[in-house]
Amino acid sequence: MLPSLLTPVPGPHSRALAVELRAHESQNVTYVSPRFPVFWEKAHGANVWDVDGNRFLDLTSGFGVASLGYTPPQIVEAAQDQVARLYHAMGDVHPTAEKVALCRQLSQLTFEQWQLGPGKVILTNSGSEAVEAALKTAWLATKRRGVLAFTGGYHGLGYGALTVTGRELFREPFAGQLADFASFLPFPDCQHCPWLTTNREPSACLPDCMNAFLRQAEKLLEKRTIGAILVEPVQGRGGEVVPPAWFLPLLRALADQFGALLIFDEIYTGFHRTGRRFACDHGNVQPDLICLGKALTSGFPLAACVGTALVMDKAWPESTGEALHTSTFLGNPLGCRMALQSLELLETEPWSERVEALGNHLRTGLLQLRDTSKIWGSIRGLGLMQGIEVLDETGQPDPARAGGLIEEMLARGLIILSGGVRQNVLSFTPPFVIEKEEIDFALGLLRSASSLPSE
Repeated sequence: MLPSLLTPVPGPHSRALAVELRAHESQNVTYVSPRFPVFWEKAHGANVWDVDGNRFLDLTSGFGVASLGYTPPQIVEAAQDQVARLYHAMGDVHPTAEKVALCRQLSQLTFEQWQLGPGKVILTNSGSEAVEAALKTAWLATKRRGVLAFTGGYHGLGYGALTVTGRELFREPFAGQLADFASFLPFPDCQHCPWLTTNREPSACLPDCMNAFLRQAEKLLEKRTIGAILVEPVQGRGGEVVPPAWFLPLLRALADQFGALLIFDEIYTGFHRTGRRFACDHGNVQPDLICLGKALTSGFPLAACVGTALVMDKAWPESTGEALHTSTFLGNPLGCRMALQSLELLETEPWSERVEALGNHLRTGLLQLRDTSKIWGSIRGLGLMQGIEVLDETGQPDPARAGGLIEEMLARGLIILSGGVRQNVLSFTPPFVIEKEEIDFALGLLRSASSLPSE
């Protein structure tokens, strides 16, 4: 369905709620402006209704969570059934059968699918916690405190995850309290090469960039103080950045050579978002540990760190009655049941094929959009995880114009977000159930708004 606006956006009920929220919530959490936000009331498929009755087309999947669309009936029925029976247990003391089933299925979909033997799971409440569980695992397994991470990477905002997040916007305010175990290298971005020099021919990019990266990485790893290499196979909040084909295989080789564990953060990219079950499947590269979340449950706060049994058993001692890493809501039965139902839906339909086809359609539309105005820059991404840069008249990143476009699109019935280190990338991560006609409609609105002046 296409947007249907009954009142100006935001409408009177949304404006009143924004005033009340600002009075009681930390002012740093929810962005409030004369045109932002709207307050959601219900959602279905790729559509969201606000408290004023306006219907929006969501191009974000609610931060990448609602890959299957909102309120799929099978997940609603599973959640209702679970709530009626049991929605809290004692996850690390007296758990439920749903927790067992989910851990088994996550093993099957990851390391067993990759023919690397069984996987073992640590369930968490959020993606940030899953990353921190992976970091703990790497420390226990290698006894090396260092972590190699990447600029532009986003792994969460808890202090452990924040330490390995390559975004100064989030790190700088807390730098005085953060530990110093992370080393950062540039994430390879062929459209904005971190090693490009003005006198180099584009044909020299592959060997030059790979060798430059290799020299820097080896210099860090040869000290034998780094126990983990943490990376997003495709950067999400960093602006849908797809690395060159040599990158992940080289990280795998470096991890093996220097005895570090390779951790893939697939919280955003996991479960067919890029046109494969996992983004690392594009290059047939497997990690030692993988972090999963977002689409895992289609809406419940639950995530997972999955590692090979060899690594997990080496790192974590058998419980003697007190777990070293746990939480009150670990393996919540409602979350596990929703995850099991979500995974069943994600695995019984050819979503990868649909995502790849829709992604190609979206990319074609973005290429056509770029031809209409100089404000549009590079296009990047895979599957239904695409982005396009917004530029000023001199060709430089223009976050203000990107922000203005987001607010203008909201007023026209589209929910869209910006990403990238400079916040100038319009990001498209719509539900898999979106139709081509809806994509075309959204691109048409962006085309008509291309003349919006930069603030």
